[in-house]
Amino acid sequence: MTVTFRAARADDVPAVMALLMEDRAPGAQPVRDDDPVQMYLAMIADGTTQLVVGWRAGEVVACYHLTILHLVSPSTPIRAQVESVRVRADLRGQGIGAAMMRDAEDRARAADATLMQFTSNASRGDAHRFYERLGFKATHAGFKKDLISR
Repeated sequence: MTVTFRAARADDVPAVMALLMEDRAPGAQPVRDDDPVQMYLAMIADGTTQLVVGWRAGEVVACYHLTILHLVSPSTPIRAQVESVRVRADLRGQGIGAAMMRDAEDRARAADATLMQFTSNASRGDAHRFYERLGFKATHAGFKKDLISR
């Protein structure tokens, strides 16, 4: 059965949150109490980030965020940042992830991006091999700093 990719709607957010919670990386940030639908509404109001879902047989089975970055850069002034890439665990290995990344690339190209980038938790060896098979290269080290004291 084919998976189609489309912009998420507010009623897709609970399914997206379930996908994100299903596959939390070791050492992930604590879960916040924010209302996920309100986070989604704020995100789409900003206009730079899309939440895209993979839809199959009447349900959300995959998701990703795509943000278009406009930078002052001599080589890549428009970049696409991809985050929160997930395929439902029981459907992995069926080509959905590759189709989803092609969809992200198509959307990035449509926005005139010349580079697509993302971060991936250092513990996700299988995901890293998957991305390398798709032609992505691990070219930079990533750094994060928690800005909320707990």
